This record gives sequence, C-alpha cells and structure tokens, in this order.
Amino acid sequence: MSNILMFQGTGSGVGKSVLAAGFCRLLKNRGFRVLPFKAQNMALNSGVTAAGLEMGRAQIVQAEACGVEPDVRMNPILLKPQGSSVSQLIRLGKVVQTCSAREYYTLAEENFWIAKLAFDALKSEADWIVMEGAGSPAEINLQATDIVNMRMAEYAGAKVILIGDIDRGGVFAWLKGTYDLIQSQHRPLLQGMLINKFRGDVSLLQPGIEQFKQIVPVPVLGVIPWREMQLEDEDSQNLQSRIVSEAKLDLVIIRLPHISNFSDFDPLKQLDGVSVRFVKSTSELGSPDLVILPGSKNTVSDLRFLHQSGFAEVIKKMQGKTWILGICGGFQMLGNKVEDPLNMESSGASGKSTASGNTGPAKNESGLGLLPMTTVLEGDKKLVRRRYQGKNWLAGIDWTGYEIHLGRTEIYSDPQESFVAEEVTAENAAALGVFDRKQKIIGTYIHGWLESPQVIKKLFALFSAETFEIPFSFQEAKEREMNELAEFLEVHCEVEKILQN
Repeated sequence: MSNILMFQGTGSGVGKSVLAAGFCRLLKNRGFRVLPFKAQNMALNSGVTAAGLEMGRAQIVQAEACGVEPDVRMNPILLKPQGSSVSQLIRLGKVVQTCSAREYYTLAEENFWIAKLAFDALKSEADWIVMEGAGSPAEINLQATDIVNMRMAEYAGAKVILIGDIDRGGVFAWLKGTYDLIQSQHRPLLQGMLINKFRGDVSLLQPGIEQFKQIVPVPVLGVIPWREMQLEDEDSQNLQSRIVSEAKLDLVIIRLPHISNFSDFDPLKQLDGVSVRFVKSTSELGSPDLVILPGSKNTVSDLRFLHQSGFAEVIKKMQGKTWILGICGGFQMLGNKVEDPLNMESSGASGKSTASGNTGPAKNESGLGLLPMTTVLEGDKKLVRRRYQGKNWLAGIDWTGYEIHLGRTEIYSDPQESFVAEEVTAENAAALGVFDRKQKIIGTYIHGWLESPQVIKKLFALFSAETFEIPFSFQEAKEREMNELAEFLEVHCEVEKILQN
C-alpha cells in the first residue's frame, strides 16, 4: 500500500510544484518507486506524453524527478484559460469542452470521480505518491466543489504539509489564517508546515516559530532558504526575466496576455552572458539580438494585442534587420491571417463552445505579414512528442520536441526553406519549421527544440560571432538540479518527521 504525502500552500506561487518535485527526487534517491499526482491543474504550460496526450508541465517535471514517464493519470484534470473567463477543459489528456468558471464548478463531482479513478490506478503502482494541491485550501467559497486540496487529501488518506512563502511577508499570518479556514473535519490531515524562500539568519526567525507553536497545533518542519531555481514554473504570473550585466546577447520575448509553454525558454536562461527579457510594452524592447513571439492559448486575441499595443508595427520595421522567431502560436502570428471560424480559441462570454467548436461568428485577425501563409484554427488539437531530424539550416542535428496546437497552416510560396526533415511530405515539413535568412525570420510549431545545445549554437551563430560554451544538455542540467534540490531539502527540512506515518 502506498504512502501518501501532499503539499498544499497558503496561495499560488509559494513553491508547491518545486518542493513536490524535490521530494519526488528525494524519495527516488532513497530507492522508492514514486509517482506524482495533482487532481486538477490550471495552467497554460502543458506538454505531451509519449501516448500523445496533454498534461501540465509541472507534473511532467515531477514525473522526471521520479524517474518515470509522464502519464496523464498524474494530472487527470487540466484547465487552460483562454480569456473572457473561459477555459478549455482537458480530461485524461483530451479536450472535452470549453466552459465558463461557473459551468466548470457544476462539473465538480464528475471531475472528482475521474480524479479519484486516476489516483486509485496510480496508487497500486507506487511505494509513495507525492501529491500537490492548487492555490489554497482556505478559499472558503470553493471548498464545497474542491477536488484538488482537502477533499482529495481526505479521499487519498494523505499527510498534508502546508507551505508558506516568507518572501512575500506575513508568513505566520498566512499559515495561521489558512489553518483557521480549513474545514474542521480536514484539519487533522494537516501534519506539518514549511516556511519557504527565507533570506537571512534563520536563528532570527526561531523566536517566531516558538511563539507560533502556542497558537497553531501543527509543527513547522523546515525553514527553506531562498534558492535560485531553474526548474520550470507552471504559473505565468511568476515569469522572471534574467538580466545579465554586460551581456553578449540580448534576447527579448513578447509577454503575450495568453502566453503558453514559456518553459521553452528555460534553457536560454542557463547560459552565461545571455540576457532573457520578457517585455510587455514596446518601450521595453530596446535593441535586442533576437525577438521571440512565444506560444499562445488564444492566438487571435494575442494578435489583436500586438496590433493595439504597437508591437506589430515595431516588429514589422525590424524585418530584415533583427532576427525574429515565432514558436507555435507565435509562428501562426507571423503569417498574413489567423482565422477561427468555429470559435475554438475565441469563445465568447457564453462559454458554450465545445471541443468541436460552435457556429458563432468567425473570429479572424490580420497577422504580421512576415511569412506568406494563413492559419485556420479547426480540427482536432495536434499532440505529438518525438525526435525530429533537421535539414538545410539545421542539417545533421536531431532533437526531441513536441507539438501542441490547433490549426492548419498553409504556406503560399516558398522563398524560405524548411528545416524539419521527418514529416512524410515536404508541405508538412515546411509547416513545422521555416527559415528565411534574407528576411531574418524563423517559425516553428515545435516546442522543446531549444533544449538541444546544437540547435542553440546554430541559432546564436546567426546573429553573434561570440562563442558560447554549452557543456551540458538541458536535461542533464535538470537532473543535476533535481539531485541538488533533494539534498538541499534533506538539510533544511525535518524529513523523517515529514515522511513518518
């Protein structure tokens, strides 16, 4: 029978995902078979399993920490916000409908049933399950329909550890308030607390911990110092630029309102001498070496943002002077037009569109006009993970990546070259990756390709004569960091008390 450990938080962004990944690796390093689980995730950072199914990136990282293949049972319910208080609902890796928040909560018991089945299946395969909550269990307006925090913990028989972020200030108040607002029948599940992201002398905090013992009957089982982490963050609100003084390269990513799969750029943040900046306005652009249009959960809406904010005009003026890279939704934006005839990403406030779309008015937007192509958002979402082979510009290189997008892209003429060789037809290969040296345009549907050191070297060589040392693969760096995180938690947490039954 599995041991069940669950991390919940006083709010979003307190470190639940990273600490859960750390304990996954800690238990794996102790020789246990470990699996992660999060009943419901709301995130725009998602990935594709080997079976061609979609799940949250945070649970993919946790699966990697466990040394196992990602499995959609680890994240059975995924919500992807796409604007106007509407989200795409994904169950066990497949889109089932688009719904408003109110409609989603009417589906709570149905979703909870799916989550429980997924959990039960995983439990039979592991020595330990490391679970993660969402947001805070103290959201009293949501407790009746909660399927990811205390109700799930109760069903699983989990030992719950509550995480508070001291860097935000008022951590004892956050911990106490959360404890008080947890429903009385669920408080016995709470067995310990962790204070995360502490800066300074821990001994100065000890008097507060001693006083806290008199107020809340749950022990503080660790004070975890602030630590710069390169592990992926599932929440776009926590996106951080990496500014390097006297940088050799300045890379700029447009911070789209519906930015998705921003983990694509984590490898770039690990390189010495490279600044990676997320910018929200044209005044922040400066004179970058590369401008990146990232993925988007609502391409039509984000295209409108580019036009209204002035980004579109500025980017067009850069054509042929500054290299421009579009990935997935950003690639679609480089064309002449994006059409959404079935409102698949442009659902209105009614929230009644389904996976096959509705028949409301078409939602179209002019693209940037940098590539001779049009994208129509229709058909099933493409979900593929595999190895790709490069040709032309990337000849002799292969890499692992994944595709996760709606839409069929048609390229009208071919002044550019394809740099993907694996697709069956030349047309499909061109749609996966195009390269125009004269206009300095690169576009691709493939996520994860920047995890290849060879791809990064080829990319940087386009606009810099500098030599950049990339002595390890991104995956090797991630493995090293996971092991270091596990050792770090062994030092700063009372691990035996956290793990004891």
